[in-house]
Amino acid sequence: MAIKITDECINCGACEPECPNNAIYDAGVSWKFSDGTALDGVIDFGDGVTLDANAPQEAISNEVYYIVSDKCTECVGFHDEPQCAAVCPVDCCVEDEEVVETEEELLAKKAWLHAE
Repeated sequence: MAIKITDECINCGACEPECPNNAIYDAGVSWKFSDGTALDGVIDFGDGVTLDANAPQEAISNEVYYIVSDKCTECVGFHDEPQCAAVCPVDCCVEDEEVVETEEELLAKKAWLHAE
């Protein structure tokens, strides 16, 4: 599963610098696939969908910090546990039951994000 930030977030920002994939953004801030990754130019998702990795994407939340599930690897391949959850003072970084991925899928996503 990817990690999500619940509405109990106090917007302290402790989680943001801990993410090895730069998948965490402040409320209301747009995000890019290229932020903190090796992705650049047009990326192909393999299902006919393409996107410019450098194009700003709309913020997922305007209220609290948020995690882009397409960039979240739960820190698999980097750390033993999700670092956002480890540093969150109010325990609002939790598993996103709507985005379920195996360890193999998370490792493949890490390799894709970082051109490994």
